[in-house]
Amino acid sequence: MFIDITPWIAVGLILITSTAILGNLDWRISLGALAVQYVAAFWLVTRHLPFVMGSAKLITGWMVVAALGMTCLGLSTAEEYKKGESALPRGRLFQLVLIFIVAMGTAGATPRIESAIPGLGYPVIAGSLLLIGLGAVHLGLTSDTLNVILGLLTILTGFEVLYAAIESSILVTGLLAATNLGMGITGSYLLIAGTMPAEMEDEL
Repeated sequence: MFIDITPWIAVGLILITSTAILGNLDWRISLGALAVQYVAAFWLVTRHLPFVMGSAKLITGWMVVAALGMTCLGLSTAEEYKKGESALPRGRLFQLVLIFIVAMGTAGATPRIESAIPGLGYPVIAGSLLLIGLGAVHLGLTSDTLNVILGLLTILTGFEVLYAAIESSILVTGLLAATNLGMGITGSYLLIAGTMPAEMEDEL
């Protein structure tokens, strides 16, 4: 019996990119991983949504990445921007333990959710839970503005992947796209606002 492994490739990409975002202090690598993560999410979303609607989600995600990237690039012209350190332990072993816990929780919850709501598909459920779980872990390990935005975007992407399998409304898709854009614009504004006091002190 032929088994389609392409959705599981997308799940693997989600795990890799979420791990890269969690463990990196370089904003370039993190935003690059986020862009690839949107491709993996698009891969899963199009299993339940038309290609055009899935493409809209992908383009919206890339627009958010572009907005954050241009903001960080502008900030780095004066001083190299790096994501701030976490208040909690950020050793590689600690991160791997958290990722392992999320992965095991996903593996255990996926069959139960599929049995409760048949038709979603194991890859869609697994990808969604990984995004939500690792996004929540990211939020728990940081207070840096860019980190917080990346964590929120990851959680929102996970919700979109799961919700797309349940509801295919064009209106809801548009509202979620607007939420993504709003979050990206807000993140860009907060990144700029966070540097304003230091710049004003230099001018004085």
